[in-house]
Amino acid sequence: MIYPIVAYGDPILRKQTRFVEKDEMDLKKLSADMFETMYSANGVGLAAPQVGLNIRVFVADGTPFSEKDEDDDDDEVDLSLVGFKKTFINPEILEEDGEEWAFEEGCLSIPGIRGDVYRPERLVIRYRDTDWNEFTEEYTGMAARIIQHEYDHLLGKLFVDYLPTLKKQLIKKKLTDISKGKTDADYRMRFPGRR
Repeated sequence: MIYPIVAYGDPILRKQTRFVEKDEMDLKKLSADMFETMYSANGVGLAAPQVGLNIRVFVADGTPFSEKDEDDDDDEVDLSLVGFKKTFINPEILEEDGEEWAFEEGCLSIPGIRGDVYRPERLVIRYRDTDWNEFTEEYTGMAARIIQHEYDHLLGKLFVDYLPTLKKQLIKKKLTDISKGKTDADYRMRFPGRR
């Protein structure tokens, strides 16, 4: 099932999410639906609040970043992303460190807006998978960034919160337009005040 993506301005995107209980819902179905929703919108990550659910779950698939672009002269492929497709249930980032580096981020809930965000290069995260197995794993580079971006959604934070004041002022009208449904996203969205 493909969910509509919740647009910027909806209060659920600013709420702290709650932990999921083991047998509270069909986590495998939720995971499959979230991946289907994410792929239909050409995303690499999707958090539960972005589909209207106030729970600590996100999915990520960094495969698109691990594929070499034929037009790109850079031969380097981020090996941390090869096979990086996971569902994170009740995740908790235990450590973040390393040099902060910039990357132009975007968000399915905020179509058409991008901006450089600085994030630490390494993290350690504890989470459960859809079989309720617990893992503690280390990630670096782009995999860490995808996790940090999606994890922020679980805390009610968005990538635009990290942008410099001037950039925030420049995109203010665009953000207001998105919240009113004035956007040309090529996927289904749910806007504040509409169900």
